[in-house]
Amino acid sequence: MISTAKDPYASRTDRSAAIITRQDPVVYGEGRYAQALPGEQLQSYERDGFLLLEDLLPENEVQALIAEVSRMARDPAIIRREEAITEPGSNAVRSIFMVHQFSPMMSRLARDPRLINVARQILGSEVYIHQSRANMKPGFKGKEFYWHSDFETWHVEDGMPAMRALSCSVLLTDNNVCNGPLMLVPGSHRQFVSCVGQTPQEHYKQSLKKQEYGVPDPVSLQMLVEQGGIRAMTAKAGSVVFFDCNTMHGSNSNISPWPRANVFMVYNSVENALGAPKYGLAPRPEHIATRSSFKALTPLDALRLVG
Repeated sequence: MISTAKDPYASRTDRSAAIITRQDPVVYGEGRYAQALPGEQLQSYERDGFLLLEDLLPENEVQALIAEVSRMARDPAIIRREEAITEPGSNAVRSIFMVHQFSPMMSRLARDPRLINVARQILGSEVYIHQSRANMKPGFKGKEFYWHSDFETWHVEDGMPAMRALSCSVLLTDNNVCNGPLMLVPGSHRQFVSCVGQTPQEHYKQSLKKQEYGVPDPVSLQMLVEQGGIRAMTAKAGSVVFFDCNTMHGSNSNISPWPRANVFMVYNSVENALGAPKYGLAPRPEHIATRSSFKALTPLDALRLVG
């Protein structure tokens, strides 16, 4: 039997699925650590578990970023690495991890004040990059990302102690209702869904293509959706979505002719550094869960991505 003593977010045990009330704040320190969002937007994030900031990046920066993602997706030295994930059943690139290490442009993006200061304000501390990646959904063949809470995976497989992390999704193409936009369940961040099924070693090798463990059961998911609904993050390229680590989210496959590309930066509080994974699991690779250093990122002084 797997012990769940003293873990408020026990999951993937031999017990049945459960919905557990969140024990952690959503906005830490009342949002006073940094000045980025006005009070109304901060309250919206705290209520819904996410916030869409439209047209945050200008067109010239977006074009430079999409060109950089396209370059990396064609670079043989990158696509043959473990950090490049292909679609199930094809050689099309689905994700590239650790983009902030592969690309100086992506490194600047991770430290851009328009992004990092929002994370610092919400998380109430300095932050570091837990994970970065570019997600691509090519037209006609981009596969879905099934419903999940990132924190459930990060807690079990990476040993992240508390819900003190967030994702920042920078839209590099227009995300419309047809090309598989990010979908979020408002208010779901306040409930933790404990999932069933014991995780096999090296589960990440399969889950990055198609996740089978750490996904919510249909009854729990239906309850969350009945309470909060589903909101699709449809917006123009250059818009940015910030969402809490425990917000339930997913996206449909892309059978439209319009490709979809987004860059994710996952910010974690330096006060929420990873411990040992649960249940004797081996730590996941560095490109999926940073362990080499929890040193705080320094925000850029200037809002400059290009050049």
